Amino acid sequence: MAKSYENAGVNLEAGYEVVSRIKKHVISTTRPGSMGGIGSFGGMFDLSSLNYREPVLVSGTDGVGTKLKIAFAMDRHDTVGIDAVAMCVNDVLAQGAEPLFFLDYVAVGHNNPEKVEAIVAGVAEGCRQAGCALIGGETAEMPGMYEGGEYDIAGFTTGVVEKSKLIDGSKVKLGDVLVGIASSGVHSNGFSLVRKIVADAGLDYRQEIPELGGARLGDALLTPTKIYVKQVLDVIRNCDVHAVAHITGGGFDENIPRVLQEGQGIEIQEGSWEILPVFKCLEKWGGIAHRELFNIFNMGVGMILVLDESEAPGAIRILEGYGEKASVIGKVIKGNKTVKVL
Repeated sequence: MAKSYENAGVNLEAGYEVVSRIKKHVISTTRPGSMGGIGSFGGMFDLSSLNYREPVLVSGTDGVGTKLKIAFAMDRHDTVGIDAVAMCVNDVLAQGAEPLFFLDYVAVGHNNPEKVEAIVAGVAEGCRQAGCALIGGETAEMPGMYEGGEYDIAGFTTGVVEKSKLIDGSKVKLGDVLVGIASSGVHSNGFSLVRKIVADAGLDYRQEIPELGGARLGDALLTPTKIYVKQVLDVIRNCDVHAVAHITGGGFDENIPRVLQEGQGIEIQEGSWEILPVFKCLEKWGGIAHRELFNIFNMGVGMILVLDESEAPGAIRILEGYGEKASVIGKVIKGNKTVKVL
């Protein structure tokens, strides 16, 4: 054991234990194209094993943000890894790409192998849901950078799509409809505001909230971000999807216009989907103007598909077959890349 390094706050033995603990979680994500194993300097993936003629690689990276503060408060670390995967794979999905592999980065103040295993187990669960392989990662012990048992997590994914099937919004036209797919909750955006609302309202994360079905507030807020990969790829294979919008930071107002052309706008019909109770609670506790919520949160819609109206029923049938709640929530109208909520 390197005593001098341990005296500086870095426990190499704990790092070795982490590697031993997470091997089974990494192996559980193996998929066609996976190469090598844990412990290599670089993660490898064999693209030639897949049947793509003109493959376009689509990459994304993201973190979990200050939602982690709630995980710390609840001492619950089994869901944030799912969030890290979801934020990345849902983004590359918006271009029609199938996520192939994922790498994670976990930075800790003190290396607690059990806690790190819980985090990586969540990452592996997210990868299994998305059908991508966890081919590498890094756990960095950084004493002095993070207080107490705090940490940060981020991730990176690469997906692939045939060049001819790349979804870039260029096919969106006036009259197209928006099919919204339900979110699982707040997902992983807006938590700086969520935390301020909770603090200002004098609420406790361990407090049971009747409006949330009696769940503890922290548990409800830690509900993992939904991963839409398998169900949306199925829709893309069977329907002519003109655009996909992942509703992340900036809510409806920032994310939907990203898929529009000049002269196009969006009309959303409120009431065409369920606004989840957690958003109603945040609106009430924070005294936030109702329309402003759509510029911050997903409001119960985590992913939106833009299609010709004739394609919508088929898309909804496929999504419902996966147990998703989906409905037509709006349409493309003349406008200047703005969103109207009626």
